[in-house]
Amino acid sequence: MAALAYPDRIGLRRNGDAPRWLLSGGKGAVMDAGTPLSTARLIVATDLDEKDREARIRQAIPISEAELRALFADRLCWCEVCEWSRREGRVLARRREMLGAIALEDRAWSDAPPEAMAEAALEGIRDLGLPWSDAAQRFRARMALARGPDWPEVSDEALLASARDWLLPFLQHARTAADLRALDMVPALRSLLDHDRLARLDRLAPAAFETPLGRRIPIDYDGEAPAIEVRLQEMFGVTRHPVVGAARLPLRITLLSPAGRPVQVTMDLPGFWARSYADVRKDMRGAYPRHPWPEDPTLAEPTLRAKPRGT
Repeated sequence: MAALAYPDRIGLRRNGDAPRWLLSGGKGAVMDAGTPLSTARLIVATDLDEKDREARIRQAIPISEAELRALFADRLCWCEVCEWSRREGRVLARRREMLGAIALEDRAWSDAPPEAMAEAALEGIRDLGLPWSDAAQRFRARMALARGPDWPEVSDEALLASARDWLLPFLQHARTAADLRALDMVPALRSLLDHDRLARLDRLAPAAFETPLGRRIPIDYDGEAPAIEVRLQEMFGVTRHPVVGAARLPLRITLLSPAGRPVQVTMDLPGFWARSYADVRKDMRGAYPRHPWPEDPTLAEPTLRAKPRGT
């Protein structure tokens, strides 16, 4: 009789030690610990103090699931839910038998469609933020530099606002926060550009600089000037400062020691050879005696090799 009188006050106990329930009407309710019904799974709250955000139960009676099913068989319905769980940090796919806002049964939905899983993963992206790897950051910086009319905005805010259009197809296998953080966004960002725009991107802001030895080094466009890091000896013989793109932007070059440590930063390589290299050579010859340090680097062959031992 109480359940029929108050069908929105049927309560299902929440997980945890605290005596808290979710009511079928959608409201939360709490009971003083230690009271006789504080461990009951299902109740009907017959008297509530609703002054607080979570109603306090002053009086209730227990009810069995069998009794609820007999009373409300016509109101029970199964629903399928794919959602992002912030607490668990993963996509949850569940099939639930609902009575109002409470789930009498909650099962794993093992054959949830990939599209629904991707939608839930997208909520995870909105929760965690876009996973910017170094490669994805470089690609975004290239897009910003080469951006023309009607190109997509590449700020985090703009990309998240349109994520359903461009990122959703790349989320169908993402299930956990770790999956989302490891997501390679470069293919997804490339999908924002058609063939002509990709060609413009490669023309105005190429992805890499090719060294005299044929190695391709990623260019970082995040700073005031496009930048690379390269071993000093690999630039031997280069007498013109490297530039990139149709705009012929000079590269900011961090020259590295054989151990990969920065030795000099320059935007004038010929000037470095003429003015600073001699002092660098003095220091480097003592630290790395097995590596070549010619007096005139402009006439030397580029190399990454050390001298054989004993020579």
